[in-house]
Amino acid sequence: MDLPEQARARYDALLAVADRTVVGLDFDGTLAPIVDDPAQAHVHPDGPAVLARLAAQVRAVAIITGRPARQVVELGRLDDVADRLSPGAELLVRGQYGHEQWDSTTREFRSPDVPPGLAAFADELPDLLAAEDAADAFVEDKGLALAVHTRRLDAPADAFARLEPRLADAAERHGLGLEPGKFVLEVRSPGMHKGHALREVVATTGAGGVLFGGDDLGDLEAFEAARALGEQGLPTLLVCSGSVEEQALADVADVVVPGPQGMLDLLRRLAADAAAR
Repeated sequence: MDLPEQARARYDALLAVADRTVVGLDFDGTLAPIVDDPAQAHVHPDGPAVLARLAAQVRAVAIITGRPARQVVELGRLDDVADRLSPGAELLVRGQYGHEQWDSTTREFRSPDVPPGLAAFADELPDLLAAEDAADAFVEDKGLALAVHTRRLDAPADAFARLEPRLADAAERHGLGLEPGKFVLEVRSPGMHKGHALREVVATTGAGGVLFGGDDLGDLEAFEAARALGEQGLPTLLVCSGSVEEQALADVADVVVPGPQGMLDLLRRLAADAAAR
């Protein structure tokens, strides 16, 4: 894979501190293909082997996602990855944008209480969907959040545009926040996002470098956090898993790769280059 000149310089700087680098990764669209049924979004077949190989060369691999941590561990086959890890290697999950935690050492899940207001929002939601001619939208209960998917509707983009202001208003009334994504609108507790989660992982691991890979609007805060860490002197590399549905990250990334396969190719290369040093 050829990297643009500026990206190559950033890659080389990160490679020089690979053993102190945290690799942060989104899940959907980054490690797993986007599919109509979120419950079927399994990790790319090459994913577990690449993650295990990479974790042996870096400070930690952290999957930072809007999905529940338990779901990511299952869909990502992360228990299998944990079984493959060499001594000292570490795999972390920060689910629900950082609210939930899991690690390959203890394999324990830690999660806060369900946010106040979510039950009342859930009661109101069917009427909100019906009022915008979106009663058939798929509603995913994430435990700490509710996600409304418009992908399965006849005109998903139109339904998304109609629903976004209505759900944002309802979320605010119930003390919640709205997170838009690729044909999905997620309502959850405010005040936590992937940028906070990435900073927490960097701080707790004592990282000396950061790579973050993502594909959607919810990853922008992590990109911004990584860029800020770069301005403080940490080598950083921002990687966009490209798609035709969302271009926001491509404009701010150091390098754009073709979907999960491209992301895994880059991570495989990083692991190999780090091992060869």
